[in-house]
Amino acid sequence: MTGPRKKTMTDNKRILLVEDDPSLGYLLSEYLAMKDFDIQWVKNGNEALKEMDTQSFDLAVLDVMMPEMDGFTLARKMREKHIDIPFMFLTSRSMKIDVLKGFSLGAVDYLKKPIDEEELVVRLNSLLARLSPPGNQQGQKSKIVNNIGDYVFDPELDELRFKDGSVQKLTRRESGVLELLLRNKNELCSHKEILNTLWGKSDFFTKKSLNVFVSHLRKYLSKDPSIRIENIHNQGFVLRIG
Repeated sequence: MTGPRKKTMTDNKRILLVEDDPSLGYLLSEYLAMKDFDIQWVKNGNEALKEMDTQSFDLAVLDVMMPEMDGFTLARKMREKHIDIPFMFLTSRSMKIDVLKGFSLGAVDYLKKPIDEEELVVRLNSLLARLSPPGNQQGQKSKIVNNIGDYVFDPELDELRFKDGSVQKLTRRESGVLELLLRNKNELCSHKEILNTLWGKSDFFTKKSLNVFVSHLRKYLSKDPSIRIENIHNQGFVLRIG
């Protein structure tokens, strides 16, 4: 007689897999289920949006090359609908421009085909660990909001609220970058600190992706001229207020 199964870090972690290839979709969904993930597999972007509207997920894994709606279009629609689910891309496209496009849409990772199932599990575990901030376990969420000039930044809701009441929804990655810059307000926040904290690695692609997110934040904060995000060449960024 065996005792109860030991609880693992993947228990109750809900993953939405969006993959149109029936063989690969079946293989990955079975393998992830075997590794104790709660996996939901759908075969196209429209099915994915329906699932996201009615269920909650910790992470979504999106194939890029799909008929009707590709993964990039699905990511845009998720943002338009304010669906705040972290996502990573699976793709056979390895051109630099495609990788950067994926990160600019808010992807937290990018895995090239053919997929190594063990590598996918390692990446999922790493991403889920980074996306679960310390102290926020078991539903205990921070209620901290931050004043940034004429804005109020809510990192829990990933929102920037201007003094006129308008709200800018942020991606999880944009929110993380702004939180780090704010933590180092008026001081240098290095590329290395941001990349290692949010991406878990520092390389050409993640640095380019960081520049895209900083560009987005500059646009969102442009209503208050007293706020600037300065680029310190080859070092990092400084959020200056006032």
